[in-house]
Amino acid sequence: MAMEKQPVRYQLDGLWFEALAVWDPAQDGPRPGVLIAPTFMDRSAFEEDKAEKLAALGYVGFAMDLYGVEVQPQSFEQAGEAMKVVNEDRVLLARRMTAALDQLAALPVVAPDRLAAIGFCLGGKAVLDLARTGRALRGVASLHGIFDPPPQPVAATIAAKVLALHGWDDNLAPPEAVVALARELTEKQAEWELVAYGHTGHGFTNYNRPDMYRALADTRAWARLTDYLAELFA
Repeated sequence: MAMEKQPVRYQLDGLWFEALAVWDPAQDGPRPGVLIAPTFMDRSAFEEDKAEKLAALGYVGFAMDLYGVEVQPQSFEQAGEAMKVVNEDRVLLARRMTAALDQLAALPVVAPDRLAAIGFCLGGKAVLDLARTGRALRGVASLHGIFDPPPQPVAATIAAKVLALHGWDDNLAPPEAVVALARELTEKQAEWELVAYGHTGHGFTNYNRPDMYRALADTRAWARLTDYLAELFA
C-alpha cells in the first residue's frame, strides 16, 4: 500500500518551515515518530526516501527543513552559506530542532512519548545538539555527523540514548573528536554507543555522492539503525 504523505508547515522566528511526514495508513493508532535531520543540502529526496523506509517499518518518518522554505540550496556553495548560519548560532540550531520535534509530536498519528531523531552530516550534528538540550526523547542517531560541542551552556545530563555511526576516516570528525564525544557523553551520563567503519570517510550513506558513498558501510549502518530504533521503542 502507498504511504500517506503530509507536508507540515510551521513558523519559527518569523520564518516558515516545511517538513514532510510519512506513515502507513494501514496501521491503526498512534505510532513512534522519527525526526530526520538533513544533510547540509537541506531536505531532499534523500531524506524523504528515509522517511518512507521508516514508515514501512511502522514509524512516522518526519523529514525536516533546517533552513526555511525561502532557502532552498541549489549548489554546494549555496548550501554552505545556509549552513554557516546555523553553524555560527548553535542556539538557533537547537531551537529549530526542538520546534521540528514539537511539530512531529503534535501529529495525531504520533505517540508523543515515543520519539527519536536521526540525522545525516549536518543533521548528525543537529540531533546531537537536540540531545544536548536535555530533551527526553527516546534516542538520537548521528550518521556521519559532526561532533563538536556547541559554545553555549547545555543540559547537565543527556536523557536521550545516543548512537553514532561514523566513518573512521571522516576528516570532519577525526579520532580526537570521536574521543571527545565519547568523553562528553560519559560525563553527561548518557547511554551511548559508537560504531566506526574502517576505510570509510564522510557521507558514506549518501548514494547521491558517489565520491563519498560506501555501499557496505551504508548497509551495515542501516541495519544497526533499524535495530536501534526497534530497541528504543520495544
